[in-house]
Amino acid sequence: MVEVRLSRVTKRFGDVYAVREVDLVFPDKGFTALLGPSGSGKTTLLYLIAGIYRPTSGRIYFDERDVTNLHPNERNVSIVFQNYALYPHMKVFDNIAFPLKLRKESKQVIERKVMEIAEMLGISQLLDRYPSQLSGGQQQRVALARALVKEPSVLLLDEPLSNLDALLRIKIRSELKRLQKDLGITAIYVTHDQSEAMAMADKIVVIHKGVVQQVADPDTIYNKPRNVFVASFIGNPPANLLRVRVSHGNVPCLRLPGDLEYCVKDPIISAKLSALSTEEVILAFRPEHALISENPVPEYVSMEAEVYTVEPLGRENIVTLIAGADTVKVIVPPVVKPKPGSKVYISVEWEKVLLFDPATEVNIEYLEVPSVEVAREANPQWLGADEREVDEVGEA
Repeated sequence: MVEVRLSRVTKRFGDVYAVREVDLVFPDKGFTALLGPSGSGKTTLLYLIAGIYRPTSGRIYFDERDVTNLHPNERNVSIVFQNYALYPHMKVFDNIAFPLKLRKESKQVIERKVMEIAEMLGISQLLDRYPSQLSGGQQQRVALARALVKEPSVLLLDEPLSNLDALLRIKIRSELKRLQKDLGITAIYVTHDQSEAMAMADKIVVIHKGVVQQVADPDTIYNKPRNVFVASFIGNPPANLLRVRVSHGNVPCLRLPGDLEYCVKDPIISAKLSALSTEEVILAFRPEHALISENPVPEYVSMEAEVYTVEPLGRENIVTLIAGADTVKVIVPPVVKPKPGSKVYISVEWEKVLLFDPATEVNIEYLEVPSVEVAREANPQWLGADEREVDEVGEA
């Protein structure tokens, strides 16, 4: 298996940039998801790694080997496509064996390897059938077997589950994740389904309009999104976004719907807000991180809202509310059913609140930490321990 590395890779079709200045490392034996909406450039990246496309500029490496100008058959990669791409006139055995026959393997080796991979994927009983006699899930397994039988250095998967029904997708994705770990293969998985990426990948690369937005593990992507796009793309429902006013005094204070105020006590965030000197900030929180109550919750970031609709989903309810000029969704237990039109308060723990710079839409946590002098000026009530924390973060 190999580590795949992209160095300043750009692909342009005419005047259109499909991917732009991409620097990425896909770890050896890791499962990495390329996640983004349709047209974001994720499949183009996959085809660049496969050798189907050549980059307009930049280099592609497998370990220390430069493969930028090598043909696909010189890279030892396998691709599983969205439509499976099985040969309809060949039986399952011959579909799986096809890559081995191209390599002119012996008949004994071909039979042994086909039987091994078929047994691993639970399709041994299908080897004498034609693709037209298989279900969608069976065809997907055959396509995966054909990709794995040649023992590739890198397995590339281009939305292989999108043609399956929802229940089968959940079943197959768990099998695929287990298989990748058992084989210790380097896998790169393209999807627009964020639940697939979160469930399967060790690392997620979020891409939008050909530009990488964030690279991190699923937990970081979800809880610490780097920018507004990542926050709004990940999650179902996605993060709520509100524009709120900021007043600057000894500490910055957020002016929230319903004439409520929350003064930022977190020394680092307070210093960053003061350094930005912005009169407005984008406040975000996940729907499941909020509470709905008749009164504001002390020490929480609270705002007044009006209930718009309640959607019962069995194990939970999704409540849609109007807070100021923004629409907000909150996930609550099934017993919580506020009446549409009623006035309530939405409250979120400070630790669950995200703040974004309205100019760049970057999460304030990712901005450079100001000096201790700037931080102390922003919040003169800090303790020495807080100052040491700022020093440590700044030095790191």
